[in-house]
Amino acid sequence: MKSILKTLKLLTEPTRLRIINILNGESLSVAELQDILGMGQSSISTQLAQLRKEEIVVDTRSGKNVFYTLNLEEELLNVAQRAWRELPEAEEDKKALAIILERRKNRAQAYFDDVARRLGKDYAPGRSWKALAGALLRIMHFDVVADLGAGEGFVSQLVSPGAKKVIAVDNSPIMVKLGQELAVKHGLDNLEYRLGDIEAPPIEKESVDLAMFSQALHHANNPAKALKAAWDILKPGGCLVVLDLLQHNQEEAREQYADLWLGFTPMHLESMLHEIGFENIHTEVVDKEKEAPYFQTLMASAWKK
Repeated sequence: MKSILKTLKLLTEPTRLRIINILNGESLSVAELQDILGMGQSSISTQLAQLRKEEIVVDTRSGKNVFYTLNLEEELLNVAQRAWRELPEAEEDKKALAIILERRKNRAQAYFDDVARRLGKDYAPGRSWKALAGALLRIMHFDVVADLGAGEGFVSQLVSPGAKKVIAVDNSPIMVKLGQELAVKHGLDNLEYRLGDIEAPPIEKESVDLAMFSQALHHANNPAKALKAAWDILKPGGCLVVLDLLQHNQEEAREQYADLWLGFTPMHLESMLHEIGFENIHTEVVDKEKEAPYFQTLMASAWKK
């Protein structure tokens, strides 16, 4: 149980106050906090340690990086926000955070634009027929399907013959254009591509029977936010299926594939889904690749009641 008195005391220090408000709604690494705050790593790590001790922030390891997420009750967060606005650095913090998030998005979009140009020529970790088959078994008999982070629409095209409507969302204009061309080429009239972010997909709330992330969640700035967005667009009784990499330590994936998160553990994924409100959550490792670096594919299914 967190101490309110200790929390209030921690909120009186300007740097900690800035960190709390910067992390509001975002998961950031120490390096990213350094860029925003303009401070050294040791100073920021010291403040984070105090916040972590009182469970005001929680940390999640992804390869060599550790990402910090805010864990503060709404009433105290409201106080922290009001106090932060009095700091002279508040506006600069907001601008710096926006730059960091835009940098992430641009890095990922540049990678996928390049993939679209080289489509079919390169290996993509975690895309196996065995893994896809396991997911497809769970997506039969759904009327409206959303493929979030669809890329060129590989999964969307597989699903579309069994659905009334499939909406493929991706943040790369080149991928969306390519997907539209492939849909027309294959006569998939029920497959629609939309340009957008998986953390705020351009889909009406409670309009989808099934939402899917296929090797897309590890590219999200904030995976929990992306999962919550999927919850919002699902109808009551709708299903979510996630295919992603099991947590690994291949740091080169950040550069080679623009990965932000080095996969997820079943516990981490289940925890995020449970926190949002999903029920009947099931996770399992459905595939292990036979060649180095032996990526494993984690599948999760969950339902919105």
